[in-house]
Amino acid sequence: MEQLPAQDLLTLYDETFSSRFLLGTALYRSPLEMCNAIKASGSQFITLSLRRQNPEHNDGDAFWQMIKDTGCKLLPNTAGCKSAKEAINLAEMSRELFETPWIKLEVIGDDYNLQPDPFELVIAAQELIKRGFKVLPYCTDDLVLCMRLRDAGCQVLMPWGAPIGTGQGLLNKYHLQSLRERITDIPLIIDAGLGSPSQASAALEMGFDAVLLNTAVAKADDPVLMAKAFALAIESGRYAYLAGLMQRRQTASASTPVLGQPFWHQNK
Repeated sequence: MEQLPAQDLLTLYDETFSSRFLLGTALYRSPLEMCNAIKASGSQFITLSLRRQNPEHNDGDAFWQMIKDTGCKLLPNTAGCKSAKEAINLAEMSRELFETPWIKLEVIGDDYNLQPDPFELVIAAQELIKRGFKVLPYCTDDLVLCMRLRDAGCQVLMPWGAPIGTGQGLLNKYHLQSLRERITDIPLIIDAGLGSPSQASAALEMGFDAVLLNTAVAKADDPVLMAKAFALAIESGRYAYLAGLMQRRQTASASTPVLGQPFWHQNK
């Protein structure tokens, strides 16, 4: 697949990436299927949960070796945490085990829709930044929350498109567009809720810098093919954004000019 121009690389915490597709490693039917999907996606960043499978257990050796063999940068997450203290402890464990300062920060406040707890999230982000982590917080599309996280030192924000695993897409485009227009100094990645490649493309067309997803690929009938479809859609959306989308109009506008063109009339 043709790559975007070098000057359009994605920069996260002063590191550059050619792919704008971050992919999760959960829910696949087999580790081999997961690896094939990652390869098809072209992703350079994969998320994984310390709680889902601990690399200290011997029965996970084969799985972790496959993860390493992808060559992707690891983004451990704090999935399942419900307090800042819990998330900070899990982040420290992840940094020690995976030897990386990168962390996808999740602090869940509601079990029904897995909505992040904004108060605990900011507390955790502030502390982890102080401890030298490269924090990518999973948050809602609330503008004030996002500004607080940015002020805490987060150099990347990951607002949801919709609740995790719903496939609803970009539910609140007004809020998301406001985020993109008001927060222009750091990358914004749509994380969670995307169910189809067209939704991912729409996010990139709006000016978001990347997308992170898992379920839509892992639970597809053919995860490898779906990963490829998302990769192409993300690239398409980015090209469209760079090219400049046409403005919507209330009235029709002919694509072929009529001024000065001959016209025919029938004599009666």
